Amino acid sequence: MLLKHMLNQLDPLDLAFQALADPSRRAIVERLTQGPASVSELARPLAMTFPAVMQHLAVLEGAHLVRSQKVGRVRTCRIDASALGRAEAWLNTQRAEWERRFDRLEAYLTELKPHGDDDDSRK
Repeated sequence: MLLKHMLNQLDPLDLAFQALADPSRRAIVERLTQGPASVSELARPLAMTFPAVMQHLAVLEGAHLVRSQKVGRVRTCRIDASALGRAEAWLNTQRAEWERRFDRLEAYLTELKPHGDDDDSRK
């Protein structure tokens, strides 16, 4: 109960990255990018018990990366693209910031390098 309460207090982005930290959950998400699938279909290629697959799906649903719907005896899961979009947007922001930093570093190093000095001329 305490763990569930703690998970409810986390930022949605934190939940998404925590959920994606596990390779089995990433495999489930990767499969769902191809289209909806039943829990049985998702479990088939994984080397784990059905209850373990259900636990992984619960984590993915808790992170709002996956949604499921039960019709009769079949639970069908599908990807929630909006949650993946938030994670992608955060990564793109970080990538852009690091690219700007590397560009500034390159400009600074170019400025430091004496004009006409060629690395090959020192050999």
